Amino acid sequence: QVRLVESGGGSVQAGGSLTLSCEASESSSSRYYMAWFRQYPGKEREGVAAIDLDDWERYADSVRGRFIINRALRNERKVFLVMNNLKVGDSAMYYCAAAESMSDLRFDRSEYSYWGQGTQVTVSS
Repeated sequence: QVRLVESGGGSVQAGGSLTLSCEASESSSSRYYMAWFRQYPGKEREGVAAIDLDDWERYADSVRGRFIINRALRNERKVFLVMNNLKVGDSAMYYCAAAESMSDLRFDRSEYSYWGQGTQVTVSS
């Protein structure tokens, strides 16, 4: 069983930046498809950013140009979500997700087998 551990959430003013990190526990797989989702109260979890085994990235329209997903240089099981120019509307619980295989990079929640516990991001005006 793969465990995902997230960190880096917190509170920031609008226009500020935060970086989230997520690390998968050791397992037989050295690399995973990894993604960040977020969830607003009473809403379904939505995809924010994802990265595939070739480090090709995908972003939701609402964050493209502001958020960056990347892998740690010396630890391929660790990914970061760099969030710049944060908006009040980015306030949500953020979840890391991982998949061992996928036909193509997507934000389909059912494709991801492993999930982190979530980390809260709060952006104030």
